[in-house]
Amino acid sequence: MRVHFIAIGGSAMHNLAIALHLKGYDVTGSDDEIFNPAHDRLAKYGILPKSIGWNPDRITPELDAVILGMHAREDNPELLKAKELGIKIYSYPEYLYEQSKNKTRIVVGGSHGKTTITSMIIHVLRQNGIDCDYMVGAQLAGFEVMVKLSETAPVMVIEGDEYLTSPIDRRPKFHLYRPNVAIISGIAWDHVNVFPTFDIYVKQFEIFAGMVPESGIYIYCNDDDVLREMSAKIAVPKKVPYTVHPHTIVDGVTYLLTGQGDVPLKIFGRHNLSNLNAAKAATLAVGVSEEGFYKAISTFNGASKRLELIARNDNRKCLVYKDFAHSPSKLKATISAVREQYPNHKLVACMELHTFSSLTEEFLRQYAGCMDSADIPVVFFDPHAVAHKKLPPLHAEAVAKSFANDNIEVFDDSNKLKERILREDKENTVFLLMSSGNFGGIDVDAWGRELAD
Repeated sequence: MRVHFIAIGGSAMHNLAIALHLKGYDVTGSDDEIFNPAHDRLAKYGILPKSIGWNPDRITPELDAVILGMHAREDNPELLKAKELGIKIYSYPEYLYEQSKNKTRIVVGGSHGKTTITSMIIHVLRQNGIDCDYMVGAQLAGFEVMVKLSETAPVMVIEGDEYLTSPIDRRPKFHLYRPNVAIISGIAWDHVNVFPTFDIYVKQFEIFAGMVPESGIYIYCNDDDVLREMSAKIAVPKKVPYTVHPHTIVDGVTYLLTGQGDVPLKIFGRHNLSNLNAAKAATLAVGVSEEGFYKAISTFNGASKRLELIARNDNRKCLVYKDFAHSPSKLKATISAVREQYPNHKLVACMELHTFSSLTEEFLRQYAGCMDSADIPVVFFDPHAVAHKKLPPLHAEAVAKSFANDNIEVFDDSNKLKERILREDKENTVFLLMSSGNFGGIDVDAWGRELAD
C-alpha cells in the first residue's frame, strides 16, 4: 500500500504515518511546517519529507490513498491534485475506522478525561495479555508511538475527539469511529468556534452515544447532570453509569477500597478515580477480570502531562506538577485533585489561556470560580497567541474579572510570570503548572526543576 499524508507534521498525523510505516506501508508526506517531536520522529523512521511545503508533483496515480490532516486547507494544491486524479481521500478518523472496522472498537469521548481513560484501558489490556490496537492523544511510558495498527489485534481503543474531522468534512471526529463500546466522561462546553451554543455541543455527544449498536455497551459518568439527562434518552440496551471509585488517602497515597482489599495507586484525584471506573467498565466488557483490572491499574503511572510530577524536593516538602488542563472543567478538577491530595501544603496554581475558546472574552466567563481552591491562583496569556488566532486583543483586567477571584494574578509576559512564581516560598508548597501550550516559550520541565531546587 502506498499512502501519502497531507499535513504529516501534526501530532496525530505523524503518529499514524509511523504506525503505517511499521505495518509495512510505503508512506510519504508533506507539510508547510514540522516541529519537534514530529520532525525527529519522522526522521528516525525515514519518512520525513525531503523539503518543506506543498508540491502537487508528489501526488501520482500510483498512490492507493491520501490522508488529509486538519492543518491543510481546502485549496491545498496536493489535495486538489488528488481529487483531479480520483485518488481515494481519507480524513484521519476515516482511515482509523477503515483499519479497525473488523475489530471491537472502544471509543472514549467527553470534554475531559479522554486521554487518561484511553491510556488506562490500553495499559490494563496490555497488562492482562489482551492484544489491542489504539490511538491515544499522549505519549505513554513503554509505548513507541501513540498509534498502533495491526491485522491481528481483536480490539481497538480510540480517543474520540469531538473536534472537526478535516477541512472538507465538518463532522466531529468521534462520529466516524462507530463504537461498539462508547464512553462519555462528561460534557462541558468547548470549541465555541465550531459549536456556537451549548445545545449544539451537547447534540454531538447525543449522536455519538446513539451510534452504539444493540449488541454494544454505553458507559457514561453519572455525576454529570447534563450527561445523565442526555443519557436517559439514549436507546441502547446496555447502559453502564459510573461514578468515583470508593477510596481513601493515607500519607499522600490514594488506595482503592475493593472486595479484594485496599489497592494502592500511583495516580490521584477524584476525576482520575472516576476515569478509572470508566476504564474498568470498558475492560471488563472485553474479557478482563476484576482482579486483573485492579492488579493492572495499580501500576498505571498516568498519561504524559496529566498531573505529571516533574520535580520534587523532599527536604523542603516541595512538589511540582504539570498538567494539560485548560478548559474550566479540567482546570477545576485538576486543582481540586491536588488540594485533596495535599491538604496541608500551600497550592500555587498557574494556568495558561491558550486555546481558541479560552482566549475569547465571551467564553472567559465560564472560568468564574475555577481557581478558588488554590492559595495563589495565577493566569497567563500570550498576546502573540491571541493575534495568531486572529482574535480581538485580550486585556489583563478582563481576564482577572472573568475568574471572579480577588486573589487572581494575571500576566501577559512569560519572563515576568516566571520571575513571579520563582519568588514564591518553596517550603511545604505544591506548584501546579497547567497549559496545553508552553507559557509563551518556557521550558516547563526546566522551570519545574528550578522551582523545586
